Amino acid sequence: MTDLQFIKENLRISLLSIKSHMLRTILTVMIIAFGIMALVGILTAIDAVEYFLNNNFAMMGSNTFNIQNRDVRVHIGGRGNRAKDYKEISYQQALDFKKSYTFPVVTSIYTYGTGIATLKFQSEKSNPNVQVMGVDDNYLTTAGLEIEKGRNFNPTEIENGSPVTVIGNEIAKLLFTNNEEPVGQVISIGAGKYKVIGVLKERGSSVGFSGDRYCLAPLSNVRQYFSRPNMNFRISVMVNDPNMMEAAIGEATGVFRRVRQDKVGSDDSFSIVKSDNIASMLIKLTGSIQLGATLIGLITLIGAAIGLMNIMLVSVTERTREIGIRKAVGARRKTIRNQFLAEAIVIAQIGGFLGVAAGILMGNAVSIMTESAFIVPWAWIGLGIGLCLVVALASGIIPANKAAALDPIDSLRYE
Repeated sequence: MTDLQFIKENLRISLLSIKSHMLRTILTVMIIAFGIMALVGILTAIDAVEYFLNNNFAMMGSNTFNIQNRDVRVHIGGRGNRAKDYKEISYQQALDFKKSYTFPVVTSIYTYGTGIATLKFQSEKSNPNVQVMGVDDNYLTTAGLEIEKGRNFNPTEIENGSPVTVIGNEIAKLLFTNNEEPVGQVISIGAGKYKVIGVLKERGSSVGFSGDRYCLAPLSNVRQYFSRPNMNFRISVMVNDPNMMEAAIGEATGVFRRVRQDKVGSDDSFSIVKSDNIASMLIKLTGSIQLGATLIGLITLIGAAIGLMNIMLVSVTERTREIGIRKAVGARRKTIRNQFLAEAIVIAQIGGFLGVAAGILMGNAVSIMTESAFIVPWAWIGLGIGLCLVVALASGIIPANKAAALDPIDSLRYE
């Protein structure tokens, strides 16, 4: 009999044994499947979160960096990074930088007016949670935003602080419920009246905010009507050539240090943040979740290994006479051992495949919620199947050796 025939025969006998002890097998398969599902599912969900983070921050532009007065704060649960705060960046400092910075880039200045504005159009109004931002005519470019209807601000409107606005897609749907054309309409933003000159293309939710709930107005207008003490401004820089990113950051650091009058040898009094750095920080903070998922899966698989070993030992006891008959007609120790190992491997792999399938579905539920791509985690699938094989070998080798070592005469007399 060839090796292939031996393998087929072992699989056939394994399936017959599994069928004859269906309930016990199902319980063992479920334990293994649950462990693999927990492992693959949570790790797939983490992959989906990482994809979501990278994709959303990539929308800001991988060749864009911001100059601001504080580091990025990232909090997940009770953990977070320590962030430094510096003195606010004034409007004049931002203007001086824009004039002095001659690197081949697109530079914009922006500020946050308020995050609790209420927008109205006729009888429709928004909740008081719309974010109003003061921007210049380059902001849409550096922020990776696109106009769906209408146009961007022009330099004259920016300079004069004209009462005009570009609104997010969600705001347009909320205010103009009767299919009115948003462009050209006059809406209320707080106590002021603004003419809508553009609607942003739908962008979807990002990390911690929705790009479709923005309301943009000229920088000078927001400085006047949403003024507050020590108003802070930010600078966004988009490098034309991504390969020149580090050089652009180095040049920007030097220029802004002069603008801020930082002394030689002192630390920078500002922070430069790249969008992909934010994603990296968030992903790093999910490491403990990944570790926890792995531990949960491994602990469950240890329980599954114990259960599988138990079912195989019981199987050896119940099939003692069968083993004696097989040995009496010429079956070798190796053949008996391989038959029991094959049975353990089949049970473990059935559980593994079911667990992988359930884990992929569970993990991709996160992809659906975050509207990211469907993920097939080949690495985690390989890990799950490999762990099932290890579990099968670890829990099957002892019962298999016990079966192979049985004396044929004693086995035939066993009742």
